[in-house]
Amino acid sequence: MLPWWDIPLLIGLGLLAGGLAGLLGIGGGLIFAPLLLWLDLPPHQALATSSFAIVPTALAGLVSHLRSGSLPVRTGLAIGLSAFGSALLFGGLAGVVSGWLLLAMQTLIYVVLAFAVRVREEEATPGEDEETGGQVGLLAGVGCIAGWTAGMLGLGGGLVMVPLMNGPLGVPIHRAVRLSTVAVFCSASAASLQFLHEGRGVPWMGLVLGGVAALAAQWSARRLDRFDAVVLVRLLRGLAIVLAVDSCRRALHLLWV
Repeated sequence: MLPWWDIPLLIGLGLLAGGLAGLLGIGGGLIFAPLLLWLDLPPHQALATSSFAIVPTALAGLVSHLRSGSLPVRTGLAIGLSAFGSALLFGGLAGVVSGWLLLAMQTLIYVVLAFAVRVREEEATPGEDEETGGQVGLLAGVGCIAGWTAGMLGLGGGLVMVPLMNGPLGVPIHRAVRLSTVAVFCSASAASLQFLHEGRGVPWMGLVLGGVAALAAQWSARRLDRFDAVVLVRLLRGLAIVLAVDSCRRALHLLWV
């Protein structure tokens, strides 16, 4: 049972995770997972609980983007479906991988993506939110990667998708954030269904975190266009580096204990 004095911490960090989720196209898992580990949940339980929290958080951001009409529907659907299917596939594999190895994979992902995200020239005229055309197939592949991170690592995949779309595929970061929100919601939903079926995670704790984070995610998602691309890139890069250090430390601790 969670001590009562940890509830304000859950609420405060839930608001922080939600604000970043709406702004960066992430699901909040990069904050949820370390927080739950800090609260002494075993790695497998923490990563599963993180997925539960990501679902309402990403949904709030997705609703905001849909209402604004700024989401490329066909591309978003392709990414969402591929992320959902991939998360179902890999969700069943997480339980057979040791905790330290899961954290080591997180570390590797954070390090690679810290150097992948970059500032690109944004389209100023109709183009920013149009369909991505010939890149749909490639972006669906990125959605599969998001599903893998959700199913195995309890991450919504946004911290993976945004740098991949923005870096190798050259998608402007504001559009990448919006498309990422779709994949994060779909992949986390699929992973959560898998975890519920297996009895992993703490659903009520995930819903507390996710419910609070959803409020902040909706607020920040509506203000995405007010933030310069340089600011968004620096936030993503800084978060990736900090979390790489934390995941590496935890992986080494589990390996040596």
